[in-house]
Amino acid sequence: MPSPALGNEPQHTAEPSAHDMADRSPTTPRAARIALVVVLVAELMDILDQSVVLTALPSIQASTGAGPAAAQWLTAGYSLTVAIGLITGGRLGDLHGRRRILLIGTALFTLASLLCGIATGPGVLIAGRVVQGAGVALMIPQVLATLHVTFDGENRSRAFGLYGAVLSLASVLGPVLGGVLTQLDLFGLSWRPIFLINVPVGLAVIVLGRKFVPESTAPDADRLDLTGVLLSALAMALIVFPLTEGNTHHWPLWCFAMLAGGLLALGVLLRHQRRRQDDAPLLALGLFRGKRFPGGLSAQLMLGLLCGLFFTTWTQYLQRGLDMSPVMAAAAFVLLALGELAGATVAMRTAGRFGHRLPQAGSLIALVSTAAYGLQINSRQADLSLLAMTVPVVLIGFGLGMVGGPLADLSLAGVPHERAGSASGLFNTAMHLGIALGAALTALVFFATTGGSAEGAINREAFTGVLWWAGGTLTLMWALMFCLPEHPKSRAG
Repeated sequence: MPSPALGNEPQHTAEPSAHDMADRSPTTPRAARIALVVVLVAELMDILDQSVVLTALPSIQASTGAGPAAAQWLTAGYSLTVAIGLITGGRLGDLHGRRRILLIGTALFTLASLLCGIATGPGVLIAGRVVQGAGVALMIPQVLATLHVTFDGENRSRAFGLYGAVLSLASVLGPVLGGVLTQLDLFGLSWRPIFLINVPVGLAVIVLGRKFVPESTAPDADRLDLTGVLLSALAMALIVFPLTEGNTHHWPLWCFAMLAGGLLALGVLLRHQRRRQDDAPLLALGLFRGKRFPGGLSAQLMLGLLCGLFFTTWTQYLQRGLDMSPVMAAAAFVLLALGELAGATVAMRTAGRFGHRLPQAGSLIALVSTAAYGLQINSRQADLSLLAMTVPVVLIGFGLGMVGGPLADLSLAGVPHERAGSASGLFNTAMHLGIALGAALTALVFFATTGGSAEGAINREAFTGVLWWAGGTLTLMWALMFCLPEHPKSRAG
């Protein structure tokens, strides 16, 4: 639940102008709490729906006749659409109102969830997932942007701490929720409740968001840079698609050609943005002056890479390397989630008083715990039980829980409010791109060793190698956090 201290009067986004809305700020502590809950629930729906479908895939395939390629696109179609649209979604919030775009995205996501829930064939289901991704691309940049422009001081740090808690819990509990809802077979609907549950939740976000979430826009809002939109979408598509599909197709030449084309499109986009900096650009390149935002963005990319690499391979290790049942593997994820909740609670309680030292401490705790976990795997081999791994797993979660919220808070702290949407879009894009990179890296550091074998010893050996990569990623993330402020007293106004 939100801290009572969040009821303090939030700050305004800018001096009043013709572009500002009249109802930007909650005027009571209760309104501020409700606004915070609404935007965090929107974030929760996005993160859950990235992974909730994974444990339900066998049931979906059985009832819809979806083949392996269609099953993969149930996740890839969603992720690809999100990654393509986040930068544009953030800018649309700056231009047309962050609350307005949040509610439009939520409505689109809710309708798409209903479509997924009533789909009878894989084609309709994949289309629904793609539309869900489009809705999320509109929704999610508005979450960080709204937190950034609405709360100030300790209230802001607590709000970002809660954001980190939601981010951590949802990413881990998504597969658990998908498995539980499918297993319960509510009203004989099998896997369909994993999508239908979004309908009442989405409607509640729309109703409460319209009343309590403050509206804000950039005071110099002009028009959307359509050329920039097309170039950013092309660059993200050409980069994320081969990263998602490469391992399935054994990395053919066209994957590398697309990646090269994506980097070329990214270069053209940056050149185009330099020319438009005084003419309503899609990306404000001034965000990259100094080291705070670029450093935080790079650390966020590393965090996404870590999640994409670790969670994908950990599931394989638990079920194949240790021969755990899906239920026992889900229990291991719950242990990690409990640790993340505890770490995020510490981040929220300290309310940003320790600057970059808090997320750096979290990175070090996760690093040391990962090393201890690797030593335990080597010493116990197939005899490693869920109870025995409890301490290192909970501590890994605890360390990661101390990172998410403070990293977002410190990275965006110096961003001018009129650029909050654009910065939030970039920040979320870094996470999604990192997850895609991490998932692609599994082919090199895990599946290249296992060769798809279910033999326990091979999977244990492969996962031990993954932990070396995870340790290197955590070390790099820790170093990048030196770019963040040690005492974040200055806030954009």
